[in-house]
Amino acid sequence: MCDKKDSRPCHHCKSKSASAPADTSKVHYEKFWLYRHCSSLQQRDRQAQKAGQLFSGLLAMNVVFLGSAFISSMIFNKVAITLADVWILLSILKVLCLFWIIYYLLGTSRQPHAVLYRDSHAGAIWIRGSVLLFGSCSILLNVFQIGYSTILVHCKSRVEIVFPSIGILFICTQAYFLWHHSKDCIQVQHNFTRCGLMLTIATNLLLWLLAVTNDTLHIEIESQLREVERRFAGNDTTLCTCPNITICKVFQKGYILLYPFNTEYCLVCCSVLYVMWKNVGRRISHHHIPHTKPKFKLQGVVFGPLLGTSAVIIGACVFMMYQIQATSLVPSRQVFVIYYSYYIVLLPVMSVGAVIGTIIHALEKKELDTLKNPTRSLDVVLLMGAALGQIGMSYFSIVALVATDPRDLLNSLALSYSVLIIFQNITQNVFVIDGLHRRRVGAETEAKDAGDSGQHTVAAELPGEEETTLSSKQGHSQTPPGKEEDTKEEQNGEAYGQRRVSVLELGQEIRKASLSYIHTYSNLSWKRRVLREISFFLVLCNIILWVMPTFGAHPIFENGMERSFYGYSTWFVIVNFGLPLGVFYRMHSVGGLLEIYVTA
Repeated sequence: MCDKKDSRPCHHCKSKSASAPADTSKVHYEKFWLYRHCSSLQQRDRQAQKAGQLFSGLLAMNVVFLGSAFISSMIFNKVAITLADVWILLSILKVLCLFWIIYYLLGTSRQPHAVLYRDSHAGAIWIRGSVLLFGSCSILLNVFQIGYSTILVHCKSRVEIVFPSIGILFICTQAYFLWHHSKDCIQVQHNFTRCGLMLTIATNLLLWLLAVTNDTLHIEIESQLREVERRFAGNDTTLCTCPNITICKVFQKGYILLYPFNTEYCLVCCSVLYVMWKNVGRRISHHHIPHTKPKFKLQGVVFGPLLGTSAVIIGACVFMMYQIQATSLVPSRQVFVIYYSYYIVLLPVMSVGAVIGTIIHALEKKELDTLKNPTRSLDVVLLMGAALGQIGMSYFSIVALVATDPRDLLNSLALSYSVLIIFQNITQNVFVIDGLHRRRVGAETEAKDAGDSGQHTVAAELPGEEETTLSSKQGHSQTPPGKEEDTKEEQNGEAYGQRRVSVLELGQEIRKASLSYIHTYSNLSWKRRVLREISFFLVLCNIILWVMPTFGAHPIFENGMERSFYGYSTWFVIVNFGLPLGVFYRMHSVGGLLEIYVTA
């Protein structure tokens, strides 16, 4: 019926009774208007998001260019622009970032409806653990720098103490912020949050650039060591000498050992902050949220852990030999031969495994996961970008070795090492990126079914023993009350029987676990088994290849061949640019390979 208070329903009813096609067109028109209205709102939100991203990106670009100009001016003209000037600029940026992070923690994130969505793919535990690990090492690095500058305060400026002190506060606050809020998809103060994130990214990039290009303290430490030798030789000099040689040596060695961790910390923070920047204002639908997260379980692998563990043990032995020999006054030529030989044997095996894994990915014919995922997109960019560090160093090394004497034994080994590094990085990138884009279909259900069937199989195979155990337990529980007073020998025999039952139970549990593992392994398809073997093997290999350069094994700088070809300063910049990227690449590859292992 029509409402008498409103004329439009009556008119609608009249038009409906008059002609049905007119009513149908009017309904279609209303739906079209609603769709157009919602589309215009979405378009305006998208335009506002693009404008905010553009403005914050321009802010970061200007900050990076300004800081790069300061750092470059310090390198080419140390009189007009000094290192203290660069430190003052970076201290100002750190203080601004600290104010914004504190405001975000205490203000923005605590507003109503501020964090309605959280990106489950962002802030993986391994990358947040890397932030804590590298952040702790960076704090210790700044402590060593403060201690070193405090001892030499009579010939050093106060800025060399203030800058690392602000750095410690900045590292602690930023690590706490990234640990607790790396998954946030903030829904308030979009533009201000984007600008704060980009300012923090720019500050970390400038800190990384300064760490890569600044060799002042390294040269100063070398001159200090030479000064100590002159003092022991009886030659008096006027340089700034350390009053306590032992403490100074501790600070110097600790600073040199922890120096690469600072560059790694800056790169990891930049990657996490970039994902947060992409997630500002993002609304995650239900099909983006995984109902169950895949868990890491050591199932379906036998040969991968064995081969990988062998590579880790041999690599650790080679690393210890290298550290003992290369740190001596006259490094042995043989230790470089052993180091390069280890890589020449390991890298082809890793490359072959990655090629086989890529072929299996092609044979599986899984659908590609096309859902929007900023974390996965960043993983691909980081893998490709971080690999450029080792690839670039390898090409520089190839040119230097070919131009000098490639027929020499050590030069030929270094040349083979450089070529294999390039090939291994490319093949591993293809394998990891292809695996990250594969859609995971029914893997958890299959694994669960396999585990359940394995348990049933084990239970079926061990009925007699379980009944024996139960009957023995029932026999002990149903002891008559009249036999409570037994002799000492009977008590000892009973205790022996209980120990025997416990040993039998332990043996049964071990046997159950072994049979369940074997059944799970045999229940997987051969493609999944091979993928798990390869990914686990590559995980262990990348771990040892991360440990060796991180803790001081740098033959590409210490053998002296490329350094004599390019010069100390040029090769120092090349190595400091490529080495942190190479270490970051190994660490980031471990995360991608673990994801392939879990989802295989």
